[in-house]
Amino acid sequence: MPDNDRDLLPEGLQDRLPQGAAVSARVQRAMLDVFHSRGYDRVQPPIIEFEKSIASRMAGVQPRRMFRFVDPSSLRTLALRSDMTVQVGRIASTGLSEAARPLRLCYAGQVVKIQGDGLDPTRERLQVGAELVGSDTVAAASEIVVLAIEALKAAGAEGISVDFTLPDLVDTLAASALPLEGDAVDAVRRELDAKDAGGLVEVGGEAYLPLLYAVGPLDRAVARLAEFDTSGALATRIEGLRAISDRIGKGARVTLDPSERHGFEYQSWFGFTLYAEGLAGAVGRGGTYRILGRDEPATGFSLYPDPLIDALASESQCENVLYLPLGHDVLAAERLRSIGWRTVAALSDAEDARALGCTHRLQGSEAVPV
Repeated sequence: MPDNDRDLLPEGLQDRLPQGAAVSARVQRAMLDVFHSRGYDRVQPPIIEFEKSIASRMAGVQPRRMFRFVDPSSLRTLALRSDMTVQVGRIASTGLSEAARPLRLCYAGQVVKIQGDGLDPTRERLQVGAELVGSDTVAAASEIVVLAIEALKAAGAEGISVDFTLPDLVDTLAASALPLEGDAVDAVRRELDAKDAGGLVEVGGEAYLPLLYAVGPLDRAVARLAEFDTSGALATRIEGLRAISDRIGKGARVTLDPSERHGFEYQSWFGFTLYAEGLAGAVGRGGTYRILGRDEPATGFSLYPDPLIDALASESQCENVLYLPLGHDVLAAERLRSIGWRTVAALSDAEDARALGCTHRLQGSEAVPV
């Protein structure tokens, strides 16, 4: 490797410097504390697993998006995880298969993928989430959505909005109310997701056109959806959306895009996307699904707080740091640390306390500004 390349990182990967690393730790801790307070137990799956195990656990997880290599011990293909949800599903289906349901689990860790998304080159990111295994009811969905909102707020996010969707909408309607044949189901689903009215008509989905306009603030969008649903095929789903929104209350702004499918490839009847003021793109997604292998219902979400961490780290934060000169009062320093002070102990008389980031200096038993 040339000398001028030895300090470079691969595209899409970066270091977190002290302030960013500190904020990242605080954000993770705040979110995990919310989960813990609501009865969710943390699990810590390994960062590497057998590729077959990860790829077969849940539809929508594509092996080609994962870094893969051969294990010299087993000679089997291993994969670096690109998503932790599937790992939690494996844990629920194996080590915790006999645990009482509903089972509440949470997690936090880094995930890596081969390529970034669109214009975002990031290939490593923090994933924090929670899963309620054994239930995909309205009550479970309500708990999960509220939990995600609380976690984001605890971490410092503001102006949170939630966009609901119905991932199995086309399948439900095509089964009876608005029949479609063969490949038409996939085509209609695709054109609805693309919001392409002309394409929708071309693939034989003209009857589905009103769904393109059942979007926006929840009350208005649900009213349009109910007006469209003359057969009552979506009645229970509409009732569920209203119940979940009522549980959220004024905790977040709620909207609906019933035909949105991007990012919801494996969700069943309900999905949601989370946004926060001042942060580009979605900060999380969740919904109801089934864990493959055990075929068990579950409801959960994943948060990706890196944009929030970057935003918080960029804000000016003044933290009291106490410089401890040579020969300082050890007991006084211990007392100040016990009430929240950070301390930096001198290694020589030549040090500059201010240059080291210290705001105060210990004189006797008291902290005085530098």
